[in-house]
Amino acid sequence: MQFQQLQYFVAVAEARHFTRAAELVHVAQPSLSQQIKSLERELGADLFLRARGNITLTDAGEALLPLARRILADADTARQEVQELAQLRSGRVRLGATPSLCTGLLPDVLRAFHDRYPGIRLLIEESGSHDLVRELARGALDLALVVLPLPTPSPALTTVELLREDLVVVSSPEAPAPGDGRTTVRVAELAGERLVMFRHGYDLRELTVAACRAEGFEPVFAVEGGEMDAVLGFVRAGLGAAVVPRMVATRSGRGLRVTPLARPGLHRTIALAHRSDVAPPRAARELQRMLLER
Repeated sequence: MQFQQLQYFVAVAEARHFTRAAELVHVAQPSLSQQIKSLERELGADLFLRARGNITLTDAGEALLPLARRILADADTARQEVQELAQLRSGRVRLGATPSLCTGLLPDVLRAFHDRYPGIRLLIEESGSHDLVRELARGALDLALVVLPLPTPSPALTTVELLREDLVVVSSPEAPAPGDGRTTVRVAELAGERLVMFRHGYDLRELTVAACRAEGFEPVFAVEGGEMDAVLGFVRAGLGAAVVPRMVATRSGRGLRVTPLARPGLHRTIALAHRSDVAPPRAARELQRMLLER
């Protein structure tokens, strides 16, 4: 099995078209087809169902695809590692983080990292913990900041707790204050509030809804489906209140009223994750150190 054959296989699997795949990998279509057939002979199974204008994966192809992607990602990581200069003057870091962490925690750390290593490219993937865990497992990320507990615990990942963060309620100063204007608000009092809610798959959505249900009520949504910036904008416009991390409220506090949650409050645990079977590249290890020492 040749590395190039796996590249061609993944290109066809993603393009679902031999000619378009050949264009993507800059090779003649007959040569690509010949390499795919050679790979199929070596594996002893067809990888694609070929019909006019419709290329689909067989069961064998479905089984091979995630493995091939991981092999290619590992090879790319190895190439980047070897090409880095001794003084970290070049290279890249592929970092995943939830949108709230991109807003609250990362800007200062990434600025410090960039000031120290201006030649390192920072590639940021913004998504929920579930998607980030999947991207880590397939080798598409070097590091990820995720919310614990993981949606699907994975022995293939190593996680290190980074911080425990309080959640607060934000609302428009023009709207009535949650909790009748007291300095704190209880989760139970959110039963009388219309909430601006994040999209499905968002860690904060799941945490907030679970806390409301634990108090015996279903939250009422004024609007739902946004990312962090959209949610904050809707709150500023007076559409409703939202539960967000304290760091986000502090950094984005202009035009927002911030009300802490009464004890015991709501919290979330942030962890730094990477694959257990492959050491992060050198530049990623340096960013990891700076995050842990922040």
